[in-house]
Amino acid sequence: MIKFCVRLVQRWLPEPFIFAILLTFVAAVIAMPVCHQTPVEVVEHWGGGVWNLLAFAMQMSLVLVCGSALAAAPAVKRGIAALARVPKNPAGAIALVTIVSAIACWLNWGFGLIVGVVFAKEIARQLQGVDYRLLIASAYSGFVVWHAGLSGSIPLTMATPGEALSMATNGALVEPVPVSQTILDPHNLVMVLLVIVGITLANTLMHPKQGAVTVDPALLEEGGAHLSPLTSPQKKTPAQHLEHSPLLSWLVGLLLVAYLVLRLGFRGGALDLGTVIMIFLALGLLLHRTPVAYVRAFGKSATGAAGIILQFPFYAGIMGIITGIGASGISLGQVLADGCIRISTPLTYPLLTFLCAALLNLFVPSGGGHWAIQAPIMFTAGADLGVDPGLTGTAIAWGDAWTNLIQPFWALPALAIAKLNAKDIMGYCLVDLLITGLIIGGGLVIWAM
Repeated sequence: MIKFCVRLVQRWLPEPFIFAILLTFVAAVIAMPVCHQTPVEVVEHWGGGVWNLLAFAMQMSLVLVCGSALAAAPAVKRGIAALARVPKNPAGAIALVTIVSAIACWLNWGFGLIVGVVFAKEIARQLQGVDYRLLIASAYSGFVVWHAGLSGSIPLTMATPGEALSMATNGALVEPVPVSQTILDPHNLVMVLLVIVGITLANTLMHPKQGAVTVDPALLEEGGAHLSPLTSPQKKTPAQHLEHSPLLSWLVGLLLVAYLVLRLGFRGGALDLGTVIMIFLALGLLLHRTPVAYVRAFGKSATGAAGIILQFPFYAGIMGIITGIGASGISLGQVLADGCIRISTPLTYPLLTFLCAALLNLFVPSGGGHWAIQAPIMFTAGADLGVDPGLTGTAIAWGDAWTNLIQPFWALPALAIAKLNAKDIMGYCLVDLLITGLIIGGGLVIWAM
């Protein structure tokens, strides 16, 4: 089974950019007959959506670059190296990477996505015999719990009071749904725990007893040009004094820390993606000690953001096709959601909502995109069927996260850091997809009873 999945993905899964192009044409070809849209309308929807994720693309790039630069700080590298010495065999390494990544992603997805793969790389440097592809796949597999965690965009949006909530759900939600009914609901917490246990066991058992694909530790070292060191203090110019001044790094680092304390501690702000980037930036500046050292680390990390910068506009265009409404008055996202609703009962509705979101996520891998497409339809239908809105929102969130295991879009930051291709890890993730699908689907049915 494992070998079949790995061979299947390695043979048929193209480079992530090719995958994005293929999905673009698949969405366009489906939208025309299903939504009775003309080719001109589809092209307009695609072109109108291409630049809708620019801000988010910049955030994702900064998560990757700032997170990688932070991981390159000497103090952080020593800490990660010490933790990487804990596992003594490949099975223990796979299990530890999976658990660390999953817990970090549950706390905050941007943080977890970087921490897991950086930790996995350090283990690969130190431990002989561990399969590198499976190690990185294990680090990425923890991402499956992100939308059921503390940074889940849909549950947090549902918990935010205001007129926007009622408008987004067509009046189905007029009062916010507290996180105690979504993220912190006992049903959801049990599902998270079972998913983490499931992927930990699956990843550990997938490690080959022989023939593990290892990597030369020298290839994992960060490359890039370094500025020539100054040979003597007497040769420093005023500009070089500024570049090598710890005072400047501390001043701007402490300024960022002060803002974060005010925002999180006294203003009740949330730990969102922008906050995570500021934390990475502040810690990176402080731990690299001098501005020029941070510039070097940042520059070496920036090359890994190329895939994100290239592919995000194409996925934004796909989102435009999915959400675009032509003269027919319907969108492809609406058709998909309506099809789910027509065959639902109060017991099966959460499961079908989950599957609908999972399918949609292949084309629109964005929590915000799911909210825009599904919130006006699914919450209204759920209310008519008597389904708790917290359960409906959680089902959408889990569906959005589940198929990330085989959608290379979110793997781009991890792959850039690991220096691998999507086909190297997605075969293992496919096995995790099957296992977690059973756990999540069963959990939603039990919750609905």
